[in-house]
Amino acid sequence: MNPSTLLGMLLGIALAAVVMFSDGTNLALFWNGHGLAIVLGGTLAATLISYPLHEVVRVLHVFIVVLRNERLYEREDLDELVETARISFSGNLAALEDELDKIRNPFLKTGLQLVIDGSPLEDILDLLQWRIARLKAKERAEAQLFRSMAVFAPAFGMTGTLIGLINMMSTMESGDFAVIGASMAVALVTTFYGILLANLIFKPIATKLERRTERRVMLMQMVLEGITLISQHRSPAYIRATLESFCADYRDEINQDRASPPAKQSS
Repeated sequence: MNPSTLLGMLLGIALAAVVMFSDGTNLALFWNGHGLAIVLGGTLAATLISYPLHEVVRVLHVFIVVLRNERLYEREDLDELVETARISFSGNLAALEDELDKIRNPFLKTGLQLVIDGSPLEDILDLLQWRIARLKAKERAEAQLFRSMAVFAPAFGMTGTLIGLINMMSTMESGDFAVIGASMAVALVTTFYGILLANLIFKPIATKLERRTERRVMLMQMVLEGITLISQHRSPAYIRATLESFCADYRDEINQDRASPPAKQSS
């Protein structure tokens, strides 16, 4: 499991437990099956209305991806690019075909196969850039789905609260404050569910997916740069130095973009 994801979940659970136990509150007050059903069911219904069924079904798979400590094999891909460049530089086509069969990254393998086949560099770049754009669009759509769920959940939490308040109003004629108080607690707990799900589950998953996409695109851009250099018959040493600098600069730019405050608009 991804350690940061596991740590975040444990901290969230611990925080909720501390708040609930801090003043000796009856924990049964925080459980309401009907309220949870309203929040989860309403969020799912709104998501199904907003997105195609196959995208919603992928939610479970994407959630598992977030929990995993996914490795992108950046160093291995760089080494494979350099090794392929070395063989290509020597002109040994048979060894080049054998090396291609060992490559596991399909994006890298496609690009190198096109280079070996003698495809024009412009055509290779067009195809690979299209695949990068397609991956970005698909994974951004997955992250946006979770952001939409983060919007829906508090709204349906409020819906459950309104339903609970209506039920509370119907019991006010009895004058039984114990019943009224219990109904009020049930009404508020659904808002609690909506806010908790939105801010502890859905939004963090969306952010995690966006960060994952940035890393995957960085790796694909490195591969694209390496294939370009191989097509231009650059030396293996030059390709290694260029790609290592490329990866370092790309990571610095991502971190700088996240750390820097947005520029102020001039009036």
